[in-house]
Amino acid sequence: MTAPTTSAAPTGGSGRVARSSPALPGPLRLGLARSAAELRAFFRERDAVIFIFTYPVIMLAIFASVFDGQDQGTDGYGVPFAQYFLPGMVATGVMLTSFQSLAISIAVERDDGTLKRLRSTPLPATAYFYGKVGLVLATALVQTALLLALAAIAFDVPMPWTMPDGAGRVATFAWVFVLGCAAGAVCGVAFSSIPRSGRSATAVVTPVVLVLQFISGVFFAFFALPSWMQSVASVFPLRWMAQGMRSVFLPEQAAALEPSGSWQHGATAAVLVAWLVVGLVVGARTFRWRRRDDG
Repeated sequence: MTAPTTSAAPTGGSGRVARSSPALPGPLRLGLARSAAELRAFFRERDAVIFIFTYPVIMLAIFASVFDGQDQGTDGYGVPFAQYFLPGMVATGVMLTSFQSLAISIAVERDDGTLKRLRSTPLPATAYFYGKVGLVLATALVQTALLLALAAIAFDVPMPWTMPDGAGRVATFAWVFVLGCAAGAVCGVAFSSIPRSGRSATAVVTPVVLVLQFISGVFFAFFALPSWMQSVASVFPLRWMAQGMRSVFLPEQAAALEPSGSWQHGATAAVLVAWLVVGLVVGARTFRWRRRDDG
């Protein structure tokens, strides 16, 4: 019995054997590796880490302390302020770690040439975006955990799994969280093409996020806002993320405080999916690997 042999065709007249280059790992595996690299780079940016993680926590601590003992509600029914305020801050945290973080960081990476250098490597474009999504999910989970810990320990806010229909509440949290992260991430990628430079990215993106917070029921009870403001906010995903989170953290009776008198889970999912699709389409058409003045 003879051992099997392998052969390779010689190339040219020198008789040298052609060697094929090793195949790259799949996009998903590369995306996981890219996520790890993105997380390391993120945690080296101390200013961004401090702002993204502490802003919602500080806002919750300040507002819940100032309005401690006051209920949010109408017609004799109210919810403790900290409990009502928490869902809006969770939704804000998702928006900060997805939309704002990516819109700014990608604009900066484009401006300093990072995207151009990545494009010249064998890294597939899909792996780059998988890495960004992994960064968003990881940072959003950490931030949400910090908010829930503060709310439970400092302000005695009941957690969803301790409330009636705990399993259903956790499931609702999961799909609102994932859809919110996904919609925010793709919209952040699309919006990153608007700032003309990395230096102007923060100035362009931050006001958009602040305005949405004020009109979406984050800093103020949504039912107390003017009807025209509610209508404008209803076009954007933050209003629906906040309402979806309220359905998780508030008693079932609190649905009566919503303008529609219900939690509108179907509308919440539809709007978030719609923004996910819009972000994908616009991002695919407008995303650039180079600066405008770089060809």
